[in-house]
Amino acid sequence: MFYSFPALLLEWERDLGWSKTELSGAFTLALALSALLAPAIGRFIDRSLGHLVLTGSAVLGAVCLALLACVTSLWQFYLAWFGIGIAMSGALYEPCFAFLTRTMADRARQAITLVTLIAGFAGTLSFPGTHALLTVTDWRGTVLVLAGFVAAAAVPLFWYACRNAQASGSHNPHSSSARRPAQVFRIMKRATFWLLAIAFAMIALDHGLLLTHLLPLLDERSVGQDAAILAAAMIGPMQVAGRLAMMAAEKHISMLKIGATCFVAMGMAALSLLGSGVMPMLLVTFVLFHGAGYGVTSIVRPVLIADLLGRVNFGLVAGLLAVPFLAASAASPTIAALIWEVGGYDLVLWAAVLATTTGLASLLVAAKLAKNHLEADIIET
Repeated sequence: MFYSFPALLLEWERDLGWSKTELSGAFTLALALSALLAPAIGRFIDRSLGHLVLTGSAVLGAVCLALLACVTSLWQFYLAWFGIGIAMSGALYEPCFAFLTRTMADRARQAITLVTLIAGFAGTLSFPGTHALLTVTDWRGTVLVLAGFVAAAAVPLFWYACRNAQASGSHNPHSSSARRPAQVFRIMKRATFWLLAIAFAMIALDHGLLLTHLLPLLDERSVGQDAAILAAAMIGPMQVAGRLAMMAAEKHISMLKIGATCFVAMGMAALSLLGSGVMPMLLVTFVLFHGAGYGVTSIVRPVLIADLLGRVNFGLVAGLLAVPFLAASAASPTIAALIWEVGGYDLVLWAAVLATTTGLASLLVAAKLAKNHLEADIIET
């Protein structure tokens, strides 16, 4: 559902004749809708409806991908992505992590890590997979194949895994207290909450600016199509490599330091792309730093939420923090297209560097304030 857009953006632009901005607007719509629905999805998960949310969203995603293959006009393209946006709100990382945190309790970090180790290969499958399919069929046939994968694999696996997790997992009493909204409002009043929101939004903005426009960005830098697709495909394995490195290091390094390192790595990745036109080998540096940095943040985000804000009403709190994250993801394709119209992809890359710098500063201040808040609670007690 997600990677079909960056993988097929150039193909749609050439075949349908719509501009990057018009096409990116549909993806922005989908991600914005996903952001708006995140708190409601979190509430459903808190009420033990996670298996229905995840499985039903996968069904909807398969149907809407099939409809996407049939579009002939721009409004139909937007309508299909509207439905995909609803599906993504309940089937991607955010609801999955909230579900695992609720059902697996203290084992949630391990469960989340295992999920992301496999899911990290999504882009690796999507970019070369769609490229290979385009050699034997058009983009419509390719999208139908993607819809078939969601229906035949994701739907039954969601149903089985969610039911199994609920049956064998350790119920977390802190995460099911959705009947105490006052506690959530109290958390939202903390500066830590809003600083985390900014930090996570900057992660999403950086990733969205670069990934959704990666193929046209590299095309502008005269990188061959095969090399560009290989670079996009290798981001997934680098995500997995970063997560494996995190697993080896987390016993010796705090999760906060790991999170801060992710921002630094992603900023260095954007700078590497800036120089890749002169030194093509810097493309390797981009893939390594961006893939590893973003891959680890997928695990770091839910852990930092629990560490800095607690596990009370975790599904709802995580859903609320997913709103700015997904909103930034939603805006990023269109923002990148608009910036490109003004100053080309060099300006887009500088915007990505600014995003990671802002995110790092927000994270560090949030951690400091959370520590002060905890110390104040201890003194008061």
